[in-house]
Amino acid sequence: MENKLTLVLGASLNEHRYSNLAVRLLIQKGFPVVAVGRDTGEIEGVEIQHNNPKINDVDTVTLYLGAQRQPDFYEYILGLNPKRIIFNPGAENPVLARKAQEQGINVENACTLVMLRVGNYF
Repeated sequence: MENKLTLVLGASLNEHRYSNLAVRLLIQKGFPVVAVGRDTGEIEGVEIQHNNPKINDVDTVTLYLGAQRQPDFYEYILGLNPKRIIFNPGAENPVLARKAQEQGINVENACTLVMLRVGNYF
């Protein structure tokens, strides 16, 4: 788990949103996590950052934004040069997936929460 930083894009303060649950479960499982979203505040001590913060050594970007909201983030996501992008249910996007694969980034249409719970997140 060390050095396998996950960036949760679309993080929300709403405890019932899957992005919030993902941040909390990542923390619980011992994964380092960065939350990026529109809300101001923190989830379990992790501050939600805004305006495409520069983050180094991102292993995984897990998306909680619908495909229609993702184009504004293409450059940001790809510029992080993650090893993997997870498109959670409702966030699937063949355009971004293709761009990522062309850059050598692994793409998964999967549920971060399920992966964490069954133990196959990494």
